[in-house]
Amino acid sequence: MIPKTIEELQGIAQTVRKNAIEAIYRAGSGHPGSSLSCADILTALYFGGVLNYDHRDPKWERRDRFILSNGHAAPAWYAVLAEAGFFDVRELFTLRDLGSELQGHPDKAMADFVETSTGSLGQGLSVGVGMALGLRQKGLATKIKTVVLSSDGEQNEGSHWEAVMLAGQEKLANLSLIIDLNGMQIGGNTEEILQLSPLEDKYKALNWEVFSADGHDFSSLLSNFSRFVEGKRPKVVLCKTIRGKGVSFMENNKEYHAKTLTESEYQKAMEELTS
Repeated sequence: MIPKTIEELQGIAQTVRKNAIEAIYRAGSGHPGSSLSCADILTALYFGGVLNYDHRDPKWERRDRFILSNGHAAPAWYAVLAEAGFFDVRELFTLRDLGSELQGHPDKAMADFVETSTGSLGQGLSVGVGMALGLRQKGLATKIKTVVLSSDGEQNEGSHWEAVMLAGQEKLANLSLIIDLNGMQIGGNTEEILQLSPLEDKYKALNWEVFSADGHDFSSLLSNFSRFVEGKRPKVVLCKTIRGKGVSFMENNKEYHAKTLTESEYQKAMEELTS
């Protein structure tokens, strides 16, 4: 796929946000806050020339591996996949339905475009490390990337840090981690729950290359994501974002981690995302 222009990426991201909110509203449940905060990140990955994939063949052998470790942000990821042609956009509105490919958290048993089932936070990077190691053993480390998207709340998990340590020790240059730093998790503000700052120093100490990006600026995102193919160590991009980005009453509001949207909330959100 030819990379989109910045203006085109902005338009796609807005469509992704609208479709994610539509899907969550129709499902009667979901996670709007994180879905909106990572919409630009996901759009940049799939439409900015970062990930190598074939929407007609989700299991194409030479595809880059992508893991949505923060599986609760699935509505945004599904909306991006629909825009990329993996399935008809109308399928988005089967979110969480019995038997649907689009479960509340990505389910490998239900959809062939899912690399691994996620949703239990702290596990995605561990699987990513295994995939990156496997690709290296097959001699494909310079040809196929493994990219993991994680949340900042997920940095609380011990299993995540075990994976960070192993990746640094093994110098997994074909592994890249993106952290959606929206500053919030299910219990409130991340810094009030478990102080992890400065994250940058922690990753550097564990032999990672560390970069920082504005998670809502496509130039910043693409400039940093271009580094995935460089260097001899795993990479992490710390993306500063706003939870609920694009909908005024959801922005930085802990109430919208997981929420059943009322009709008035839905209508107001759609108005703001359409204007």
